[in-house]
Amino acid sequence: MYDWANSVYQLTIASTIFPIYYNQVTREGDDFIVHFFGLEVINTVLYSWAIAAAYFLVALITPLLSSLADYTGRRKTFMQFFTWLGALSCGALYFFNPGNIEFGIIAFAMGTIGYGGSIVYYNSFLPVISKPEDQDKISAQGYSMGYLGGVVLLLFNLIMILQPGWFGISDPLLPARISFITVFLWWIGFSLITFNRLPRYTFRKRRKDKETNIFFEGYRELDKVFHQVRKSKPLSAYLIGFFFVMMGLLTVMFMAATYGEKELGLKDSVLIPTILIIQLVGMGGAWLFARLSGRWGNLKALMFSVAVWIFICIGAYFIINALQFMIAAFFIGLVMGGTQALARSTYSKMLPETTTDHTSYFSFFDVMEKLATVAGTFSFGIIEALTGSMRYSVLAIGVFFMIGITFLFFTHRLQQKSSNVSPQYLNKN
Repeated sequence: MYDWANSVYQLTIASTIFPIYYNQVTREGDDFIVHFFGLEVINTVLYSWAIAAAYFLVALITPLLSSLADYTGRRKTFMQFFTWLGALSCGALYFFNPGNIEFGIIAFAMGTIGYGGSIVYYNSFLPVISKPEDQDKISAQGYSMGYLGGVVLLLFNLIMILQPGWFGISDPLLPARISFITVFLWWIGFSLITFNRLPRYTFRKRRKDKETNIFFEGYRELDKVFHQVRKSKPLSAYLIGFFFVMMGLLTVMFMAATYGEKELGLKDSVLIPTILIIQLVGMGGAWLFARLSGRWGNLKALMFSVAVWIFICIGAYFIINALQFMIAAFFIGLVMGGTQALARSTYSKMLPETTTDHTSYFSFFDVMEKLATVAGTFSFGIIEALTGSMRYSVLAIGVFFMIGITFLFFTHRLQQKSSNVSPQYLNKN
């Protein structure tokens, strides 16, 4: 249900309505230059760097907060804090207009921090509430519910944007601004179901010993997990491969609508339904790759999905019209959900069976994801700033996927050599 609740940020704010709205209010004709605290910068470059800055901050603070959550057992409390931060910031975007660019960028960045910060605690609940043999299914179910929830709200907002007269709206920018309020209400409302059911404490209870400094104890927890990760060559190689795969995938997720609107000149009536295609196909894609992992093993299925991503990026460089953009969107949807779900469940299966520090372990997973977003979106902006075209940025994304699949293959080879019996993430079952 938390996938259902927070997916509206990813779909409405990060992927669809906000990027299009942002492009519309930050340009005049063919002038894409905006002023941000006195600095002149290309609007889409500023947008990509705002994402990078937000995720960089999340990457800095998440490991400490994650280890504290494990030490105190209060991971749900941290998850609630970031949820409220993200949802309130999304609602604040209602007040973003051409006259307050700085406010809009800061609110968007804070929403991104709230979303990214809550995910690390959400992901860490997977091994707490499910058995290893059920984690592929539950992870895929979560992503599928997320796609469906995001689509339901986006359909409502799409009707309001395309037919504002039905709602008595005459201001062309007002429907998008109202959609930001609906994200706030949806995210908070449905997350209450999750918070009502999840346990307040997990594994460890909050210690009442006043002589114990939980701040430094949290660092010791994190340091212990860090050394455990370094000792495992397969786990280290997997995290590096995961880093480059997420560099590509999350950059596509954040920049697809911006690419279609600015580089291809596509309108709202094309872009928003196209993003809907990605979500609808993504629901089936998550389940498809869960089935493939059952037949081939997690790593082989994951490598196959990354190979498809490489071909998508090569094809996207040559896109020139709406039909080609929609075809690319179909294949993006097919592999996006499957790649994310498999990446999460594969890592969960690779954790030591005796661990109870799931949040600290998952902080590495999430820090790699956040840093991947930083590197991917920052690189996207740099390449556009240097070349003046987003198409070269798309080719760079393809290179990220190539590096990622190389490390995943290396992980597979390492694991095969280290044991005569394949672990659960290599087995067919």
